[in-house]
Amino acid sequence: MYRSNETINIAEIFGSQVFNDTVMRHRLPKNVYQSLVKTSSKGQTLDPAIADIVANAMKDWAIEQGATHYAHWFQPMNNATAGKHDAFLSTAGEGSVTLEFSSKALVKGETDSSSFPSGGLRSTFEARGYTAWDPTSPAFVRDGTLYIPTAFCSYTGEAMDTKTPLLRSMQALSREGVRFLHALGMKEVSSVKPTVGAEQEYFLVDYDLYSKRLDLKICGRTLLGAKPSKGQDLDDHYCGRIRLRVAEYMRDLDQRLWKLGIVSKTKHNEAAPAQHELATEYSTANIACDNNQLVMEIMRSLAKEHGLACLLHEKPFASVNGSGKHNNYSLVTDTGVNLLDPGKNPEENPLFLLMLCAFIRGVDLYGDLLRMSATCPGNDYRLGEGEAPPAVISIFLGGHLSATMSSIARGTLAAHNGEAQMMNVGVEAIPTFQLDESDRNRTSPFAFTGNKFEFRMVGSSQSIAYANVVLNTMIADSFSYMAERLEQTEDIERETQKIIADTMKEHSRILFNGNNYNQEWINEAARRGLPIIRNSVDAYRTFIDPKNMKLFERYNVFSEKECHARYEVLIENYSKVRHIEAFTMLEMVKRQILPSCIEYAGRVAGSYNNIQAAGMKATAIGGHVQLVTSGIEEIIQATGQLDEQVAKEESFHSAEEKAIFSSTQLKQSMDELRRKCDALETIVDARNWPMPTYTDLLHRV
Repeated sequence: MYRSNETINIAEIFGSQVFNDTVMRHRLPKNVYQSLVKTSSKGQTLDPAIADIVANAMKDWAIEQGATHYAHWFQPMNNATAGKHDAFLSTAGEGSVTLEFSSKALVKGETDSSSFPSGGLRSTFEARGYTAWDPTSPAFVRDGTLYIPTAFCSYTGEAMDTKTPLLRSMQALSREGVRFLHALGMKEVSSVKPTVGAEQEYFLVDYDLYSKRLDLKICGRTLLGAKPSKGQDLDDHYCGRIRLRVAEYMRDLDQRLWKLGIVSKTKHNEAAPAQHELATEYSTANIACDNNQLVMEIMRSLAKEHGLACLLHEKPFASVNGSGKHNNYSLVTDTGVNLLDPGKNPEENPLFLLMLCAFIRGVDLYGDLLRMSATCPGNDYRLGEGEAPPAVISIFLGGHLSATMSSIARGTLAAHNGEAQMMNVGVEAIPTFQLDESDRNRTSPFAFTGNKFEFRMVGSSQSIAYANVVLNTMIADSFSYMAERLEQTEDIERETQKIIADTMKEHSRILFNGNNYNQEWINEAARRGLPIIRNSVDAYRTFIDPKNMKLFERYNVFSEKECHARYEVLIENYSKVRHIEAFTMLEMVKRQILPSCIEYAGRVAGSYNNIQAAGMKATAIGGHVQLVTSGIEEIIQATGQLDEQVAKEESFHSAEEKAIFSSTQLKQSMDELRRKCDALETIVDARNWPMPTYTDLLHRV
């Protein structure tokens, strides 16, 4: 564990546990290295002839790092990672052993595909599945194992993971992006890559307190809990002083991430007490996804070493802000051009203006898919709650860019004077600085923030894979649309203006620069015909909307069969999460809250009787006894109602019917039971309340 008085040589430790470019350059023959680089950076097909050499070099390096095993590391459809660990050790006869790692072991692995969520792609008796090495993402050593990033597919070839569709969508994006740029005359470009920077929000609570809460241990969130006397009311936690215990954890976390080549860049306190944020530097989308999975895993495991518990649920506490994951997205060519860089005069940058058109068109046509990509059971409690974007997709461009696009569409663009606005705070000693082109809109779900788009809806516990699959695919579709128009014209400048005009005419309804939290905007969004998808069940259904399945099939990202399978996985997971939460709540109420409250009521009633027997007046105490006993009766009644709903939920055979019921009647019964319990928590003696309260959890780190 890292201590604050230790000195770290960041340059020395950074990437020390990664089989990265520097290691490969040093350990591989030049021709092998160059071939592998073409595969990893250009997306070219892997040369099978080099696999044995790479495998041997990777094994030797990993053993030097302390590895004894290797694992094909993959990301199944359960929002987690998996891997089967095999030792390098093999017998060599006469009691001797050897260390082996062949090209076959590197390139292909096998696992039981029927043991992972499949949505009907695999039956229980059809077990074979394959993991295939992803050379575009570097291998790494962690906890004595060489982890090899891989794709995971079924015996019949369907994607069983989140990485395979991500790689497919990146391939489609690059292909259509190159076509689009060539049509604009940028013939030197041979690939386009999405780059992503993820901002991860999380809570840290004391592990001993966490261990006394069954709901936190099982569900990752509090199912019960009255509002504390002090939450985030004073706005004193955001970017405030980091507590020493948390600072030690953050320093240790940085060090572990840096060793894995993950550029942990920014850390600070978030808005709610005990809430924090970590932001990483940009990487290509698939590596960013791998890195974020590692960030979440290390956050959780490291917290326990520090006597803490890391909560990644979107809404672990009912009365304070929940946690999201901002997916910052941009596009870069292999020639080093950021396609979303507006330049000094965006009005005179046709490439940038067409890029805005690509996003405006894509988000308007497929906003329902983008909403789906940020959907999980926990996010239902967060989205639209005054702390996160509402459950309707819109784009923020800022006043200047919105006006620019509108005026170009009308053919009335005024010349830009090219002079940057400067900020002067009125203190001579403080230097002036250049203002950004527009203000930021923290209420917007999809905002342009200078040279990238920030998708703010993704939940803190989610993989960022689905969000980037959707972004890549919808932008590939826009590239294809614009390329086709540009390829058929001899006047590129005129066609560019027509594309902008058509985009603003057909898709400008998706633009909104105001307060997304305002109910008036929700009403306006409905008038504009934008999809308003309020819960997970409705959002998941967009996966199997015919127009969306056609989009995925057109770019070979998902087949229709794979779309239906993912819908089944998502909808079934939703029901299971709600079912587990209901059972956990019932156990807590029946075995902890009711016995404790009944004991407290008996103790107060005994005191009341003793006071009366002594001839003293005790009207107020009698009223308190009545209040407590009435509360207990209400909890018993609400518990019985939830029991009935759980039994009813188990009677449904269809996963979709279960999910609909879980999101409505079951959730309503849980909310009602919670209200009764939380009301009683505020009047029962703290010594009798059977679990740590919100005040304990949020303010005793």
